[in-house]
Amino acid sequence: MASTMPNAIARENLKNQNGMCKDSERIDKDNSYCIECSREIVDQNMNETRQLSEIQKFYDRKNVLITGATGFLGKILVEKLLRSCPGVENLYLLVRQKRGKDIYTRIEEIFEDPMFNLLKKEVPKFRHKIVVIPADCESPGLGLTIHDRQVIVEKVHVIFHSAATVKFDEHLRAALLTNVQAPLYLLQLAREMKELKAFMHISTAYSNSHLSSIDEKFYPIEADCSHLQEMIDKLTDSQINEVLPQILGQWPNTYTFTKALTEKELRKACAGVPLGIFRPAIVTSTAKEPLKCWLDNMYGPTGVAVGSMTGMLRTIQCDENVTADLVPVDSVVNCLIAASYDVSQKYRSRSPPSEPPIFNYVSSVENKITWGDFMRQNMARIDRHPLSNAVWYISLTLNRSALMNQIYVFFLHLVPAVFIDGLASCFGRKPQMLKVYRKIHKFSSVICYFSTKEISFCNRRTRELWDKTAELDKQIFPFSMKQLDWEEYFDEYLAGIRRYLFKEADETLPQARIKWKRLYYLHQIVRICFYAFAFYCIWSILTKIF
Repeated sequence: MASTMPNAIARENLKNQNGMCKDSERIDKDNSYCIECSREIVDQNMNETRQLSEIQKFYDRKNVLITGATGFLGKILVEKLLRSCPGVENLYLLVRQKRGKDIYTRIEEIFEDPMFNLLKKEVPKFRHKIVVIPADCESPGLGLTIHDRQVIVEKVHVIFHSAATVKFDEHLRAALLTNVQAPLYLLQLAREMKELKAFMHISTAYSNSHLSSIDEKFYPIEADCSHLQEMIDKLTDSQINEVLPQILGQWPNTYTFTKALTEKELRKACAGVPLGIFRPAIVTSTAKEPLKCWLDNMYGPTGVAVGSMTGMLRTIQCDENVTADLVPVDSVVNCLIAASYDVSQKYRSRSPPSEPPIFNYVSSVENKITWGDFMRQNMARIDRHPLSNAVWYISLTLNRSALMNQIYVFFLHLVPAVFIDGLASCFGRKPQMLKVYRKIHKFSSVICYFSTKEISFCNRRTRELWDKTAELDKQIFPFSMKQLDWEEYFDEYLAGIRRYLFKEADETLPQARIKWKRLYYLHQIVRICFYAFAFYCIWSILTKIF
């Protein structure tokens, strides 16, 4: 059953019989916000009032339903709505139990993350707005109780569907449940919502990655959800894996396939629902807020950065000239919020859209960066932000050729791994390096499709959204990729990995830098020895021949 969070602060009635705040001085002091008696926010620092922006007014007194609130993007979305939309009524978070933890424990642990510190400082009394609802995207009807379902139907104004399995190699059965069936269940629920203004489904810019050019429109996919589900239900997991290539067709993995299938099914069934499709590219750490370069996962490019920072990843199949369509998660969320407002306005107009508007959120159109740029930016800064647990100095080679990459893998990954595991066995320790490299190679094989293929995106609707966004909203919800300074971004990118992924305090940097220098000298010694040995072998062969 839906419930506010334990220990949540109940709403305060700040109005007296005349309808005025009992304690307006207290409101000025702690930046609280009284919906009933004020349409303004008090600026703590300036002690001046400022009017609500258009987007803030839209979210005033609105109830928002969010799936995937415990995920990377979901956390930033929750934080941003609570901090920058003071009039938002409630956030209904659909959360499932995980690893033996109940939903309330999970939410409490999430709010302990340092990325919520700014929210706690600026809006200390926010927890009464959080309503946690037990749900499960893998269950029919999202696993909602009758009561919770009724509450959602009657009260929700805006939906953000962020929940998804983002594993590229997820088993098709699980991917269909989470990525396809769950949003369709939510769409059925949305049809019954009496006050729904916008339903934002978060897809991916790579839902049609088999194409070389992707516009803000729907693309055909032959698969049919109901027929596919019937077939899957009749097959075992191993049988599904056998026929998977035929099912996927041109799509490289189950993630992109199910995302494309979901877009098709939502388009077919969305009549009467103010639906918008939001397609972000490769979502990376924050650029500015609430913390610079905050992140909580090692997906995609962050995994490459971590692998190279630890010295474990020394080669990867990647074309350095291919575009790396990276988008900071805070910019993604700002655009998502602005798009939800735009979608609501479109469906309220006299000529509502004939099909759901799609927003491609990418960086390549206005602020392009390549995979080669990504690696050079990081390698130029690694000496300032080394990891304490690095095992070797950074030495990463980008190979466009799969064959050449396999040769590098053999000499730079497998040979050292066998040597180290052999030494470990001799000293009675458990060999682990080969096991680690199996995981690294699995990760590398999954992302190489996207790091070797150039895709051209069109984001006309997204750019038009920025152009028509009011100036005040541009300040509160900045999302123009043209304004992002990549140099400034990468100045803190590796520092963010140290702080938030590896939990290494900045005080450990001096010692980490000392170790990093030692690894550098050791790396150079090994290189010299290798070249000397190679020269000796070549010289020996030549002297025998001649």
